[in-house]
Amino acid sequence: MDAETFVQRYRVERRNTDSLKWDALGERFGNPDLLPLWVADTEFRAPEAVLDALTARVRHGAFGYATVPDSYFEAFDAWAAARGQARVRRERVRFGTGVVSSFYWMISAFTEPGDAVLLTTPVYYPMHSAVRDTGRRLVTSELVRDGAGEYGFDLDGFERAVVDGGVRLWIACSPHNPVGRVWTEDELDAVLGICARHDVLVVADEIHQDILPGTRPFIAMSEVAGGRHRDRVITLSAVSKTFNLAGLVHSHIVIHDEGLRARYDSWARAYVQTEPNILGLTAAEAAWRGGADWLDGFTELLRVNDAGFRARVREVAPTALMPTLEGTYLLWLDLRDYVRPADMRSFLQDTCGLAVDYGEWFSPQAKGFVRFNLATTPAILSQGVEQLVNGLSGLA
Repeated sequence: MDAETFVQRYRVERRNTDSLKWDALGERFGNPDLLPLWVADTEFRAPEAVLDALTARVRHGAFGYATVPDSYFEAFDAWAAARGQARVRRERVRFGTGVVSSFYWMISAFTEPGDAVLLTTPVYYPMHSAVRDTGRRLVTSELVRDGAGEYGFDLDGFERAVVDGGVRLWIACSPHNPVGRVWTEDELDAVLGICARHDVLVVADEIHQDILPGTRPFIAMSEVAGGRHRDRVITLSAVSKTFNLAGLVHSHIVIHDEGLRARYDSWARAYVQTEPNILGLTAAEAAWRGGADWLDGFTELLRVNDAGFRARVREVAPTALMPTLEGTYLLWLDLRDYVRPADMRSFLQDTCGLAVDYGEWFSPQAKGFVRFNLATTPAILSQGVEQLVNGLSGLA
């Protein structure tokens, strides 16, 4: 499916639908009239297969406790196999209410208050909150940038942070939010090797694994080097970002090592007495079975939006660095050549009329950077980029 067909078929109005992205702008940003290019969801309906399955479930009318059928895991595994992802084994899967909740659960299950948890920053800001809110000690290793704005691991700095900080657990992000990297196998092998040398448990947020507008293939951390690091990796995933299903609060925790599974299960008996969401189960299985064409169209749209956004910004801000979008639908923009970091919020909200995610939310060192959500219609994105360009042009 091409991008134009995708938009015509699936775009949907989200204003006045109790949308966090659109209807909480006054609460979150102090101005209900901003154009939202922030929180990571989209302006598109889910695939027909998902809507049909949910409609059938709703018409049945009973929403009691659910069991997870074999067909769910069969669909999950078939989807993974078709995309070269980690194959699914039922006994390794636990269920969560979202990847963010799972950050809290993993930290609580596998570390103690006061233990050190590592983040490779700039990185998704709920990870920061999860470390602090659970009374753990936040240790960071900043990613390094080359002259073109492309990011990589600082392996020496990563190992120093692990050793000097006494790190017990690393919350990894792959593909990386917000810088858009899809890590190579060599990169992952190197950083996981450091974790192995120092007995660091790895919690891998792989929620964006299906969203690959670039050319580099995704490799799950559990599969790096033939699975050499698998027993220290816990994988967090969901279909929520892929198919715009976040509101169904349904996600996966995949624990590959038997001992770690037993440890988690022991902790969960005391703290996580929840059952899977029957609508989440229904939607996920349907998406895997019938969502491939939808995802192809969505990915094409992201490529179109990404190219258009970059080209227009470069016309007025040629030195604003934007790393290549290999994975996710989130564009990371360095505006420090044009706007003082201290003025960034005023510039974007008051001058440009935009609601975005600010760099300092992802790292104190990223003040002056901005994350834009490209997963919207070309019309909305074009309006947003014109408001940004007009603001930048007015600075002269």
